[in-house]
Amino acid sequence: MGEAPALFVDYLQNGCGLKSNCCQTATVIGSKRYLIGKTVGESTMSIDVRIFDECRREWVIPTVLGKKPEQCNGHSAVSLNGDRILIIRKDSLPADSIWILEVDSKYVRDQKKVLETEVVAWSKGVIGDTEKPIVISGPSGVGKGTLISMLMKEFPSMFGFSVSHTTRAPRGMEQNGVHYHFTERIVMEKDIKDGKFLEFASVHGNLYGTSIEAVEAVADAGKRCILDIDVQGARSVRASSLEATFIFICPPSMEELEKRLRSRGTEAEEQVLKRLRNAEAEIEQGKSPGIFDHFLYNDNLEECYKNLKKLLGLDGTTAPTHRPSAKVVDLPLNHTVLKADNKILIAGSENASKNLIVLDVSLLIGGAPWRTRGLHIFEVDSSSDCLNEIIQLS
Repeated sequence: MGEAPALFVDYLQNGCGLKSNCCQTATVIGSKRYLIGKTVGESTMSIDVRIFDECRREWVIPTVLGKKPEQCNGHSAVSLNGDRILIIRKDSLPADSIWILEVDSKYVRDQKKVLETEVVAWSKGVIGDTEKPIVISGPSGVGKGTLISMLMKEFPSMFGFSVSHTTRAPRGMEQNGVHYHFTERIVMEKDIKDGKFLEFASVHGNLYGTSIEAVEAVADAGKRCILDIDVQGARSVRASSLEATFIFICPPSMEELEKRLRSRGTEAEEQVLKRLRNAEAEIEQGKSPGIFDHFLYNDNLEECYKNLKKLLGLDGTTAPTHRPSAKVVDLPLNHTVLKADNKILIAGSENASKNLIVLDVSLLIGGAPWRTRGLHIFEVDSSSDCLNEIIQLS
């Protein structure tokens, strides 16, 4: 076993691994060969995918879901777990160099049943982990927005707010992209149909929804995402693949809620009564088992905020979870890769450095239609015992 590193390094440095200067790669999974890359004669800006079915001896053009990576000057392709293909792009920024093509994941299998055709799905690879998002729900006027504002003001570097989309008109000083993404109904309906929304609902005659990209953008910034959505939306999120903490904010009484709604002075009597009817229905739905993990009663704002912080481990009795920023490692523009179980070894083809880059794919989380997170990357000296240990453990 002590000679293993030398064999691996020699194999890589002599270019015997999977090279990154290919315009196309062919990866075999089961009875299918996945051809990934630029097709000769085509001018599309994204990476193309074609499948050759060995059993039927024919080419298949799959339905490709998710945002596609842009074309590059070459890439490496490595099969992972028999259900996805890891793509390492050449000539790319570190944040855009790793992508996952899912070919037989649960999400892809489900979409095949719905669409009744061959399906593959792209998911962007992200270095590092992220905290579970927080879903905060409750009837209009219960104080959700105030509690969220207090949380973000006290912990600005820890939390980020998912900005929802809506088809309603802006109110007062509301700004597009800050309070909501204001959009046309026809545009939002198309995006919903295209699967770009985590949840959506019709509330008081207007569409509201949370896009997948809005949640991912917060996580990409290294923050824990907070979603302010109604019970109908929370139910949709609970049924999705997103793992989150669900909190329902309750009013002390319907009388107090009515008082708060009327004190706003922004809506007509008919609208206030409509909100009260909807609030009663939401509170009843919120009590349904299996949706919410925690219930907080907002009788006193400061006390409710104190209890919210306690739930999130921010009251001083429990040290908050801190996830260090992912280390940025520049991948060599020209490289060779070799898979050793759940480790991907990457060596620069034109680099005199003895260091190898190790990409650990053992703790992947997420996946299409979301980003794929949990990738870990580090450098090792190819002549050190550390590489030996990595290979022995693989």
